[in-house]
Amino acid sequence: MTHQVPTLSEAQKRELHETALRIVSPGKGILAADESVGSMGKRLAQVGVENTEENRRQFRQILISADDRINSCLGGVIFFHETLYQYSDNGVSFVKMIRDRDVLVGIKVDKGVVPLAGTAGETTTQGLDGLSERCAQYKKDGASFAKWRCVLKISDTNPSRLAIMANANVLARYCSICQQHGIVPIIEPEVLPDGDHDLKRGQYVTEKVLAAVYKAMSDHHVYLEGTLLKPNMVTAGHSCSIKYSPEEVAMATVTALRRTVPPAVSGIAFLSGGQSEEEASIHLNAINNCRLATPWVLTFSFGRALQASALRAWRGHKENEKAAAEQFVERAEVGLTGFPQQRWRPSTTDVKYAL
Repeated sequence: MTHQVPTLSEAQKRELHETALRIVSPGKGILAADESVGSMGKRLAQVGVENTEENRRQFRQILISADDRINSCLGGVIFFHETLYQYSDNGVSFVKMIRDRDVLVGIKVDKGVVPLAGTAGETTTQGLDGLSERCAQYKKDGASFAKWRCVLKISDTNPSRLAIMANANVLARYCSICQQHGIVPIIEPEVLPDGDHDLKRGQYVTEKVLAAVYKAMSDHHVYLEGTLLKPNMVTAGHSCSIKYSPEEVAMATVTALRRTVPPAVSGIAFLSGGQSEEEASIHLNAINNCRLATPWVLTFSFGRALQASALRAWRGHKENEKAAAEQFVERAEVGLTGFPQQRWRPSTTDVKYAL
């Protein structure tokens, strides 16, 4: 017989739900400034900047010290471990700089992908060992939410059932651990756009992945109102010969979400998934203006799509910092254009916290 054992108190649920709603406040998105040292190195190399801790700090400082226009665009900023403990040129911690803007601080807690034995080149994500202790410390150090990314690939045979189920359970376990420490978990089950698959195939795989994820979330007693989803937009593979309109992408994306994501989830913040800045913004706006009704806040959690122009403007030169900051603000504002003025969103009064 299935027994119901409370995992969170009413007060814990209330805090998690209110924090989740605050991150995706109307008209706001998330800046994903959580690139690992290696990933950041690749981006710096594209503009001829050496991958040092100081250069990484300088660029992140440009983003989080942009003028007050950014306050109306961001509900949260995700940091990498290194960045969470860095300071500005004036000796102010990056955490304090973000929180002084009334923006919440998040932290990437996974430790990267590793091969999944018994599959054709598929992966799962490591980092569950010691996660409870790390979450407790991150909470003390100012983090209100976290992010964990899993990656699935589309081919003639992938993703396999093993890869789907393994990653779904990893995401659910991560969520459970975060919530025990008062940290809102963002789950990122990214279906990569690599390959030549068409839009229909991309939608089918996304639906199968999300359905498995939320089944695992139920099995692990995750409190959905205290979570956020960071999914891929449903697109064709980069090598697909068919070019789909933003409206087609939006319809496929919203349909996939409506079929798989429970209404209890507090918000959905899309990743850009290798799209250009313009493509990501256009597709996000089309999704928000899709004629299909949705019960969630739909916004962005962009990294490259908010930073690429700023990085090109900066190129490691002090005199370019103001121009780089302006590029960042402009991309954040563009990312929010076209949002519908009226959309239902959950509130804390819609939810009963006690089991």
